Amino acid sequence: MDFNHTEERRMLADSLRRSLERGADWAALAELGVLGALFTEDEGGFGGHGFDIAVVFEELGRAGSAEPVLEAGLAGGLLADAGRADLVEEIIGGGLKVTLAHFEPGLRYDSGPITTAANDGQLSGRKSFVTQAEGSDRLLVSALKDGEVELFLVDPADAGVTLHTTPALMGGTISEVTLDRVAGEAVGNAHTLQQRLAAATLAVCADALGAMDVARDMTLDYLRTRKQFSVPIGKFQALQHRMADVAIEIEMARSAVINAAGHLDAAGPTRDRHISAAKNLIGRTARLVAEAAVQMQGGIAMTEEYALAPVTRRLIAADHRFGDEDWHLARFMRLEA
Repeated sequence: MDFNHTEERRMLADSLRRSLERGADWAALAELGVLGALFTEDEGGFGGHGFDIAVVFEELGRAGSAEPVLEAGLAGGLLADAGRADLVEEIIGGGLKVTLAHFEPGLRYDSGPITTAANDGQLSGRKSFVTQAEGSDRLLVSALKDGEVELFLVDPADAGVTLHTTPALMGGTISEVTLDRVAGEAVGNAHTLQQRLAAATLAVCADALGAMDVARDMTLDYLRTRKQFSVPIGKFQALQHRMADVAIEIEMARSAVINAAGHLDAAGPTRDRHISAAKNLIGRTARLVAEAAVQMQGGIAMTEEYALAPVTRRLIAADHRFGDEDWHLARFMRLEA
């Protein structure tokens, strides 16, 4: 089987890499068409499938970008499923930033049951782990209405919305959101939430893969230039063996991302089984690569000023987005059984 990307995806990856090297921001990414790659042609984009998502987020992870592209894909996908083509068009064009506010305190990584409620068009409740809420134009909030999970657009500047925001380990921000009788615009139900969360989990896996490549390359450069006893430390057999182990683990992670991307459009149980298998492996490998990079590069790798610091933070954080390795292992076993 040929796992190479199509010519169009290679062109997208090359263009995206060059733009990110020049410091592309949200507007530049939208102008390049990156946001359109997250949506199918029927939704107004030109991609939307597993390998399109993997291509985009591997480059974003490689560049360490903190732009809210994942949030656009997740919230925008739910809006597309709800038939809001007008809002999806705005997102693709870069004129609208939306982030999903679904997870709640006490749920850990489970997606429900939620307690936020919608009564008479007003929302009340709490949401946790809302990424990039600060700077978003709208929050896409899930709430219970007549026993069903519905989606509502909320203005984060509304007086009834309180954001408790801190810098996120993976870059950007993360917020706890409190809603106190906030007016929300109903956009539809959340019946495709699991499908969209699967795509977002694939995005995190591909992002981590890109960051792993950076950590590996930085470590190789260090081993080739740092000298001890007048020879590069990369000549030492123990470090060569360890670096070989890291390279093998990264290639296994790459295979897992390819497998997950290929099964993203499969039926729910099959899709989720492969997504969980990939996320479990990515979580373990990301931590291994981060630890190995720090240990082989020595004391300088522990400093905040060194370029490796944001890469290792991104790798560690990857395990905690949309379920850590233990949570996905448990889900994989349930689905396999």
